[in-house]
Amino acid sequence: MSEQITTGSITNQQVQTGSMVNKQIKTGPIMAALFVAGFVGLFSETALNIALGDLGKIFNTNATTIGWLATGYFLTLGILVPVTGILMQKFTTRQMFLTSISLSLIGTILAAVAPAFSLLLTARVVQAAGLAIALPLTQNVIFTIFPPNKRGAAMGVMGLVMLAGPALGPTIAGLILDTLSWHWIFLVTLPFLLFSLIFGVLYLPNVNEVRKVSIDTVSVILSTIGFGGVVYGFSISGEAGWTSATVLGSIIIGCIALIIFAIRQTKMETPMLNLIAFKYPLFVLGVFMTFITFFNMLSMLVILPMYMQMALLIAAFTTGLILLPGSLLNCVLAPTIGRLFDKYGPRAVITPGTILVAIGYVFYSQFGADTAIWRVVVTHIIMMLGIGAVLASVQTNTLNSLPKQYYPDGIALTQTLQQVAGAVGIAVLVSIFSAKEDSYLAVAGNGNELPQAAAAGSSVVFSISLVLAVVNVVLSLFIKKPHHS
Repeated sequence: MSEQITTGSITNQQVQTGSMVNKQIKTGPIMAALFVAGFVGLFSETALNIALGDLGKIFNTNATTIGWLATGYFLTLGILVPVTGILMQKFTTRQMFLTSISLSLIGTILAAVAPAFSLLLTARVVQAAGLAIALPLTQNVIFTIFPPNKRGAAMGVMGLVMLAGPALGPTIAGLILDTLSWHWIFLVTLPFLLFSLIFGVLYLPNVNEVRKVSIDTVSVILSTIGFGGVVYGFSISGEAGWTSATVLGSIIIGCIALIIFAIRQTKMETPMLNLIAFKYPLFVLGVFMTFITFFNMLSMLVILPMYMQMALLIAAFTTGLILLPGSLLNCVLAPTIGRLFDKYGPRAVITPGTILVAIGYVFYSQFGADTAIWRVVVTHIIMMLGIGAVLASVQTNTLNSLPKQYYPDGIALTQTLQQVAGAVGIAVLVSIFSAKEDSYLAVAGNGNELPQAAAAGSSVVFSISLVLAVVNVVLSLFIKKPHHS
C-alpha cells in the first residue's frame, strides 16, 4: 500500500477510508500547493482593478474596453467552471493540477510582458482558465483525502484563501503601483506559482477515480452560452444600461440556454453536470445560502471601497489598509472556525456567522459622509468574522450532504453559482449605487454634494444586502449535519 502512495496514486479503497489515507499522504504540502495556486488566482481577480484607470491611459482605450480585463476574467470562470465537473472524472488529479498551474503561469508571464491591450486581455483569460480548474479541484481533493470530521478545518483554510485573495488584491496592488510599474502586479505572483508547481509535482497524488466518460459537445455549448450569457449580460449592464438590447438579449438567451441545458442533463445517461444533487434538500439549502453569501460579499468588496473613496475621500491605498485588519483577523481565525465546525456541527458556527454579517450590514447602512474611520474598521472586522464563519462552513455542509460519487458535480455546481452570484451581485448593486447617487445629485442640484450622494448610494445598497443577510439568518436555522457524514 505504501508503494502505491509513493508512485503518486491512491486506490479507491484507500480513498474511501479517509483517515487511513490521511496518515499515508502528506496533506500539508498537498494543501499548500493547491491553496497557494488558488490564492494567486483570486488575488489576480481583484488586484488589477485598482490599475484599470492607469492601464486605460497606457493602452489608450476607453473605460468600457479596459473593463474587459475584469469582465473577461469573470466570464471565463463562469464558462469553464461548469465543465470541470466532468473533467475531474475524465482526467487524473495530477493532470488537472498541472494543466491548471501551467495555464496560470503562462497567463501571468504573458500579462507581465504584454506590450498591447489585446495580449493582456488574452493573458487574463488564460489566467482565469487556470483558476477555473484550481478551485473545483482543491475542493474535490479536500473531500477525498479528509474524512467528514476533518473537512471543516480544511475548508476553513480554503475559506481563508477565498477571502484573503480578493480582499488583499487591491491593497497589495495599490502598494505596487505607488512604488513600481503595473507589470509587477503579475511578476510578484510568479514565485508563488512556482512554489505551487514544485510542491504539487512532489506531493500531489492522484486521488480521484478516473472513469470512461464522454464529453457531450452540445452540453458544453449550451453551458457556455447559458452561463456565459448570464455573466456577460450582468457584467456589462453597468456601462450599457439595463434597458440595453445587448444586456437583455444576453441574459434572456443565457437563461433559455440554461433551461435547455438542464433538461438535456436530466435525460442523458451520463450527464455533463449531474443535477441529481438538487434532490438533496440540504444541498439546495446550502446552494441558496452560498448564492446570497457570494452575492453580498463580492459586491461589498466593490461598494465599500467606492464609498470610502467617494464619500470619505480616502485614497485607494489607504482604503486597502483600513480594510486590512478585518481581512487579517479572518485569516488568523479561519482554521479555528473550521475546527469548531468539526467539533460542534454546522448550525453552531453558521447561524452566529450569519447574525454577525447582518449586524455588519446594519452598521454599514447607517454610514454617511462624516463617518469616523474607526467605525469602518470595527464594522469591517465584524463583517469579515461573520463571512469567515459562514463561507467555508456552508460550502462544507452543502457538499457533505451529497454521496461521494456526486462530489465533482456538486463542486462544479456550487463553484459556478459562486461566480454567477458574484457577477450578478456586483452588476446589480453597483447599478443601484450609481442610480441613487445620480438621483441625489439631481435633487441637490449641486456637484459639491458628491460625498453625500455616494454615502446615500452605499446606504441603499447595504440596506438591500441587509435584507438578504437576514434571509440567510433564517435559512441557517434549518441547517443540520447530514446523516451520512
